Amino acid sequence: MSETRFLFFSGKGGAGKTSMACTTAVRMASQGLETLIVTTDPASNLADVFEQSIGHRVVPVEGMQRLWAMEIEPDAATQDYKDRALAPVRGLFPKEILQVMEEQMNSPCTAEVAAFDRFTDFIATPEALGRQYNVIIFDTAPTGHTLRLLELPAEWSRTIEEAALSSGQTCIGPAAAIQEQKAKYDRAIETMRDPSVTTFTFVLNPEATSIKEARRSIDELRKLGISRFEIIVNGIVPSTESRNPFMAERIEMQQGYLAQIASVLPFPAKRMYLLDAEIKGVPRLLEVGRMLFDGDTGHHLSGASADAEAVAVVQLSPRESVLDRILPQGTSRRTIFYAGKGGVGKSVLSCVTAVWLARRGLRTLLLTTDPAAHIGDVLEETVEARVSPSVNVPNMFTARIDAKAAAEAYKARILADARKRGRPEEAIRAMAEELDSPCTEEMAAFDEFIAYASMPDWDVVVFDTAPTGHTLRLLELPVDWSAQLNVKIFASVDTAAADDVAKQRFGEVIAMMRDPAKATFAFVMYPESTPITEAYRAIKELETIGIHPGLIVANQVLQPEVCVTPYTRSRRAMQVKYLSEMRERFSAPILQVPLMPREIRGVRDLTRIGEQVLGPVQ
Repeated sequence: MSETRFLFFSGKGGAGKTSMACTTAVRMASQGLETLIVTTDPASNLADVFEQSIGHRVVPVEGMQRLWAMEIEPDAATQDYKDRALAPVRGLFPKEILQVMEEQMNSPCTAEVAAFDRFTDFIATPEALGRQYNVIIFDTAPTGHTLRLLELPAEWSRTIEEAALSSGQTCIGPAAAIQEQKAKYDRAIETMRDPSVTTFTFVLNPEATSIKEARRSIDELRKLGISRFEIIVNGIVPSTESRNPFMAERIEMQQGYLAQIASVLPFPAKRMYLLDAEIKGVPRLLEVGRMLFDGDTGHHLSGASADAEAVAVVQLSPRESVLDRILPQGTSRRTIFYAGKGGVGKSVLSCVTAVWLARRGLRTLLLTTDPAAHIGDVLEETVEARVSPSVNVPNMFTARIDAKAAAEAYKARILADARKRGRPEEAIRAMAEELDSPCTEEMAAFDEFIAYASMPDWDVVVFDTAPTGHTLRLLELPVDWSAQLNVKIFASVDTAAADDVAKQRFGEVIAMMRDPAKATFAFVMYPESTPITEAYRAIKELETIGIHPGLIVANQVLQPEVCVTPYTRSRRAMQVKYLSEMRERFSAPILQVPLMPREIRGVRDLTRIGEQVLGPVQ
């Protein structure tokens, strides 16, 4: 086994994984340990926290000796992977066969496996990194995506092994050319299962959905043979704020969840307070490290004077301009996509919007594509993997996309279609093998997404999407696939049967997403630096495929009237600065949603918030 220790940071989006991972990295380096922090999150914030450029190569962190960082960049990882996978077979096959292989590896899922292939380099072969690290820290994507990442080594190892015994081809390249990857994946699995070198730290907030997701994810990791866990409870309001009636209510709520965490998550635990300013830069990270590891509680306040900003009223957008992006226009259906950094409140805002629209008499479908599927918790009702009427809200229907179930149905439908077309049995077997790969889940989930988006049954469809990086992958799929739908996967297998079903709907749905009269992309963010930066990046990327933001949501905004202590005034001052920045950076209307003293749960809360921010139901 390697002497390197591996620390994985995971948890519900927005819980503070990156801040806690960076704090831990700085702490380790300050104690003389050679430390590397790597992010596997497609929407990385490492550069924002360290306040320097990082990118797809290992670089030293400025102002901190013995600390290095890297952001795995999907496009660069994909090109590296393709070059490495095809190099051994170049010169061995005719040009036509190589062309088929190259086209095969242009599939969208190659980007995913390439990033994960790079990720396993750090685990399986740390000695090849050019430097001996004592600690390698992984700042992972939100848990639904992270579980997908950690399942891949086992799945790809099986896929490569089975392909080597039959066609010799996989959707990630020729089996013969990637046997080395199989050995690497096997070593990565072995290392992740070794509790003497690998620890998974879950960062969670004292909230119901955060606790539920941590428990679910730990159960899933145990199925993969991973056994060593720790937790960090982040975002705890300091007890000194109990003199503020608004914060006292939040403290009371959090105390109940802290007791629940101690009961249901019996692992080594640390606690971290919600600070009055952002965690950015090495000096601040060192300070936070003293709070996290030493129990130093003397740094809740940044010392900034914020009296003027605390009472400032930021004028954003008239309600009418917001409703123009929420309500259907004429006879056209409105499709609303809520997107943004994990944990900023997309699920709650999706539910608020859907309930408000349904109460107006509009036939509304609320759909989640988030692997963690939180809308059921918010609604306090079960959300099935099929369209079902809400038990509490007339005119509202809900559904969640279950990627695994969708993949099974997708495979069965494609193979049945191929048989109906009279494909030879040899081709059917080859297609079945091709479809029996981890890529099929993503492909099937998107196919189901397309089916829902094509339905004529609704006045409004509200999508609670997965966190930004994963959502961009989902939305880019039709653009990526459109150039490949007539490409042969194998030299002898025509893939028209597999692609015709989806191809006929792609153009219509892409056109809908690009039409501001029919579709609204609503980006949710806290008025803080990293959510704003991530949303801005995502918006710029979407604009390259002809999609523009229709609405910006500033969520959990402290209202001036509750800012009666230095702590709350300082947090309000930080928010006012970023509300002004949001107004300058984004051209779409901005909806401001206040921070509530307690979690928003159930139809009563959702109805009240909807009327507060969107207006009375008419």
